[in-house]
Amino acid sequence: MKHGRKCLLLVGVLCLVFVSTHACTRGALWETYNDAGMAAYNEGRYAEAEKQFKAALQEAEKFGPEDPRLGTSLNNLAELYRTQGRYTEAEPLYKRSLAIREKALGPDHSDVATILIFLAVDYRLQGKDALAEPLFKRLLAIREKVLG
Repeated sequence: MKHGRKCLLLVGVLCLVFVSTHACTRGALWETYNDAGMAAYNEGRYAEAEKQFKAALQEAEKFGPEDPRLGTSLNNLAELYRTQGRYTEAEPLYKRSLAIREKALGPDHSDVATILIFLAVDYRLQGKDALAEPLFKRLLAIREKVLG
């Protein structure tokens, strides 16, 4: 009986180690893609940046719908698209990133305000001023609340 418990305990520990190692490996892979995307973006190599950001997004999707890395990946890809004038492609990515941040951090967090800026500017560049204005007002209210 004691031998059986020891084996069961050992199997449990090995499973935890495997799961933890697998999760860390996925996190490292996401970080590698994200960092490579940022480097390419900063160097103006937009095709490579898009490839890396899409790979990072694919990895981030595995972490769950509320994981901050997913919001970061969505935002990075959206920023790349906005930089290239691909505003309509950026918009849904910003919206999804905003929803993740609002749920994770609350509607009045400064990181939410940052995403609001990105989305509002995207709307403004599309000529959607009626959609941009309430976002600018909301982010101003958040900044005033957070900064006093």
